[in-house]
Amino acid sequence: MDEGELDRRFHAGLGLVREVGQEASRQYRRRDTLAIETKGLQDLVSETDRACEDEIVSALTRMFPGDAFLGEERGLQNSGSDAIWVIDPIDGTANFLRGIPLWCVSLGLVFRNVPILGIIYNPETDELYAAKRGSGATLNHAKIKVSTVTKLSEARMGIGFSYRRPVAPHARAISALLDAHCEYSRLGSGALGMAFTADGRLDGYWEAHINIWDVAAGLCIVREAGGWTNDFMSGDVFRLGNPILATNPTLAELLSALLPL
Repeated sequence: MDEGELDRRFHAGLGLVREVGQEASRQYRRRDTLAIETKGLQDLVSETDRACEDEIVSALTRMFPGDAFLGEERGLQNSGSDAIWVIDPIDGTANFLRGIPLWCVSLGLVFRNVPILGIIYNPETDELYAAKRGSGATLNHAKIKVSTVTKLSEARMGIGFSYRRPVAPHARAISALLDAHCEYSRLGSGALGMAFTADGRLDGYWEAHINIWDVAAGLCIVREAGGWTNDFMSGDVFRLGNPILATNPTLAELLSALLPL
């Protein structure tokens, strides 16, 4: 994809994610009235999740009809394109439904298996993270960089967990971090964990298994902010997901040895 085509998609995505996020924020304020379903253990979906995804796909289809789409709620649409938009309409749905302002709209673009564009928007804090290949990463249009922490004893990691995986290895990973005197936070949003890694609020993000819609945008943002990520895009990642580790380059070796990937 040439720079002109990427730039068109970048600017279209920026406006769309902000617009959809602001509508989701209005729904957040009436969350007690929303229809909610259970997809699995501690895994909820609301009518707002689906409406937001439908709006993103509809708008982008009109602008870029040859592109494909993979969303958390509706799955793969228009397969066969080299360019795949990867959508998490509300990442952190449990937070959204409980009134915890740690949720976001996440939109990534993957081209020939490489994340080349990422946009993450938290409407409750009005924080818009964005990156495109080769152009750096920004928060509300100001350049951001990953942290410069070099010691685990000075680091704070973001951690995620899904009941798709057994509890015991997760507990061992937490124990290993604490034994290394590394602090951790569990935010309930993998996309925000990646965003906070990109701007240095966190020194990294790890989860033993995560789906691509949670991190496609964050992979581009972290890398463009000078960060390091594991080879998340390996294997059948669009269907099965993978482990994720994102951090600054100095901590990458230490954390890779400590956490299961």
